[in-house]
Amino acid sequence: MLLMSPGEPTSNRKLAWLGIAILAYIIVLMLPTPAGLTSSGQVALGLLVLVIIIWISECISPAASAVVLIGLAVLGLMGKPLTDGAQPMTSAQALGQMLSGFSSSAVLLVAGALFLAVALKLTGLDRRVALLVMARIGISPARLILGAMIVGFVLALFIPSATARVGAVIPIMVGIITALGLPVTSSLGAALIIVTAQACSIFNMAVKTGAAQNLISLSFMEGAFGHSITWGEWFIMALPFTFSMSVVLFLIAVLILRPHVPPAEEAKRLLATELAELGPVSPAERRLMLVALLLLLLWATEGWLHPLDTTTTTQLGIALLLMPRIGVMTWAQAEKQVPWGTVVLFAAGISLGILLSRTGAAAWLASVTLGQLGLAAMPVFLVVGALSLFSIVLHLGFASATGLASTLIPIMIAFAQTLPFERETIFGIVMIQAMVVSFGFILPTNAPQNMLCYSTGAFSTREFAKVGIVLTVAGLALLVLFSATIWPMMGLL
Repeated sequence: MLLMSPGEPTSNRKLAWLGIAILAYIIVLMLPTPAGLTSSGQVALGLLVLVIIIWISECISPAASAVVLIGLAVLGLMGKPLTDGAQPMTSAQALGQMLSGFSSSAVLLVAGALFLAVALKLTGLDRRVALLVMARIGISPARLILGAMIVGFVLALFIPSATARVGAVIPIMVGIITALGLPVTSSLGAALIIVTAQACSIFNMAVKTGAAQNLISLSFMEGAFGHSITWGEWFIMALPFTFSMSVVLFLIAVLILRPHVPPAEEAKRLLATELAELGPVSPAERRLMLVALLLLLLWATEGWLHPLDTTTTTQLGIALLLMPRIGVMTWAQAEKQVPWGTVVLFAAGISLGILLSRTGAAAWLASVTLGQLGLAAMPVFLVVGALSLFSIVLHLGFASATGLASTLIPIMIAFAQTLPFERETIFGIVMIQAMVVSFGFILPTNAPQNMLCYSTGAFSTREFAKVGIVLTVAGLALLVLFSATIWPMMGLL
């Protein structure tokens, strides 16, 4: 009798899902081409079905899904014209089309921002910032929750990886909980860890460079509208919404989770001890702080005090950090810790979005789905609400916001361009949907940072969903409210 290793059932399940994804792709290609859709557009839709199944089932790694996507795309596109009237593509031309995303400046920005995250980790500056904030804020349920949110916001300014930010904060939160003599599963433990995850999603929306999905969305928007939005413009436009969401999260955590804190002397002693163990601020940390503050200044004043875009300033900052004596790390140190799979997935996602747009598949899909909702006759704020609800429901099946952005934003752009609004309003509608991509509040499986927090065992899926549903409903209401009031006054809609 054959013995089955513990990993075999999982491996078999993953292989089955991969087979289902590839079979679904083949079935889409074999179906009659619908009216209004080109043959290459049908291939693009088949690829969309393929990656949605792969991303939802997580049957292979994100980087591997990018390789599968590109390989099957070339096989499907070869011999077909990209658009009506064009020449059939060779394999080299099809491959070139699927590599178009790798030349996007957004990919370079993501890679550069990930290097910045590595620099923070190598120097320990991320941990020092988190400890300082928690030590200064004080020990009480409300103060600890506020401290966790402040830490999340500060790190979001400099670290574009939600997983990296949460990974730096979780050990500190767990240390505070245990120092107070409480188990991680206590009401305080559940509150702090849930807030860490939910605040991360909120601050993903607050900062243009805070999350890869923002950059992939802006890459599609720049291609469609011919212009993007600066770091400062994004921050100002998102500020009313993200500040309001932060207030809602704070109230939910205090009133619904009701964390309890015993006498706090031990926690204060622990924080002081950990800060002392870090020692004085090192020269490398000082240099990194100078570069980080310089980058923040350049990002915030883009298009105002200087003509350099976000990608260029980020690359200049990374160049400084890699220089001998001036910098804080070597290439050999950095390349081992940069999640290159994220970069590859990001680029492949952009390629898929470009393919959906160029072949007309995104416009066709938008017309047969969103086009049937009768939104063209509605005011802008109701359009935003309906599209946001559509995005939120779709997000329930996705574990990757980058994957969701690659899937959703090209469709949103194609649909928004059919609406009877001015071009600036259409741009604003799509930008709001780019923010909604980060609405991973309801299930632990909706975002990697959620799963990282869930792995601590501090809370149950039910507890997380209880907070997440209230936060999502409040967020949807705020989106509609601001779309009817503040954002039109700010020129976004």
